[in-house]
Amino acid sequence: MKKAFSDEDLIKNLSLYYLNRHLKKKPIEKYHRKIDESPLHDREKYKKKTEILLLNSFMHHFPDVKFEDLTCESPDFIAKFNDKKIGIELTEVINHLEMKKIESSLNKIFRQAEILLEQEDTTKYRGVYFLEFHSNIRPDTLENQQEIILNIYKSIRRGKPVGCVKSIRKSFHRRNVFITHEYNMNLFDELCSEKILELIEKKNEKFPYYDTSVDECWLVIVSDMNSIASRYTFIQDKEHLHQVKSPFHKIFHLENLCGNITSIK
Repeated sequence: MKKAFSDEDLIKNLSLYYLNRHLKKKPIEKYHRKIDESPLHDREKYKKKTEILLLNSFMHHFPDVKFEDLTCESPDFIAKFNDKKIGIELTEVINHLEMKKIESSLNKIFRQAEILLEQEDTTKYRGVYFLEFHSNIRPDTLENQQEIILNIYKSIRRGKPVGCVKSIRKSFHRRNVFITHEYNMNLFDELCSEKILELIEKKNEKFPYYDTSVDECWLVIVSDMNSIASRYTFIQDKEHLHQVKSPFHKIFHLENLCGNITSIK
């Protein structure tokens, strides 16, 4: 069976996070090796590696947390903290649902453009390319996708925007070609507290099915700020979050770019 994700894809995923100076590299590398040694399917390994990357900022706030079981399901991880066995359930809050599908399509397009450039000359084009697109981009058909791939390919070769590419910025990378979205923050990009509360309510319903051997179960809600679909500037009506009722012992909201954390419970 063909692998759903290659080892190179996983390296690329981790490499982007290495650009963040806050990254705790050694624990991440150690946890990724443990996941690789597990009997999980490649797709599940990829999912677990991505999840533990999202918890990087969490590790800075709780440096004494030591993950023991990285491959369980309910909750997502088992850790030790202050001589207690802690279950950690991780979930991502999506701020822009309409962008989720577009972003998924663009990530596949990025990979195809990376392959073209690496096949031509990896040494010449290696680096991390941050791309911004014009607002009328439509990656919903095969024809459009091929045109976008070609525009990206030409933009990187020429070092200036072509077609649907609005801007391009390059950062150093010593090994491969990596293409991602340019980070642009809208000053009025709000995350409605109701979306967080709805997520908590859904997780509350599943709480009785989590591992009962843990001393405490924590819920960590993450805004993946490296994703267009999850970005936000501020949480609207933040005070509503402190009224939440939940069987989880602790609930946190975490954004993974600057590492800001909000204790909800």
